[in-house]
Amino acid sequence: MAVTRGVNGLIPARGDDLTQNSCVLQEWHDLVRKTGFNIFASQGDQRRIMQETSMKVINRKIDDTIIQELNNGTITVGAASAIPNISLFQNARVKLSNASVPWDSNVTFLCQPSVLAFFEQAPEFANAQYVDMRPYAGDTPDWRDAPMSYRWRNALIIEHPNLPGKATASEKSFLFHKSAIGHAANTGEVETDVGYNGEQNYSYARASIFMNAKLLQNSGVVVVTSDGVTYG
Repeated sequence: MAVTRGVNGLIPARGDDLTQNSCVLQEWHDLVRKTGFNIFASQGDQRRIMQETSMKVINRKIDDTIIQELNNGTITVGAASAIPNISLFQNARVKLSNASVPWDSNVTFLCQPSVLAFFEQAPEFANAQYVDMRPYAGDTPDWRDAPMSYRWRNALIIEHPNLPGKATASEKSFLFHKSAIGHAANTGEVETDVGYNGEQNYSYARASIFMNAKLLQNSGVVVVTSDGVTYG
């Protein structure tokens, strides 16, 4: 809180309340091999395919690591068998707002596919008064299969296919502020090796990363539980 000068004419000083969180990095790898004959018999560029799929495995692991930390949040709304609706989203939004989490374009709703399916049927979700970014308009995505996203009520809404409880009566989605979750990695040293073993006549591709995620501010994450059986 802001203060005024004391009776001695000086401004009272305060200590900066910061927490230094520790995040122990772990090594993660994906190694794929193909024999010379399998590469010869293939109609595609198997060495390139191996390298691309190996990086996709690592990228999925990055997602999983962050999602596991988000799932450690203890502020919750919804319940098993609860049908996703706008009121459920607003309940989670109020949880963040009551915790003084800034609504500053850094809030994301990472949701189950079924949650977005319910939302897209809500009149409020299509109301131009709320929508800042529509999934079927705007700039061309950087890659063809880029997931479509909304910016609704100044929250980025993205569906993810691998959230906890998918297609069950207790699906988990997450409304969170960017500053509430951290991810550490050896970003300048991520390895994507491709090579050939002449003695055994096989090619390989390996992707390696040292990383981990950390929940930094519990009050900045709301775990939303809902029923996904209808579309599961």
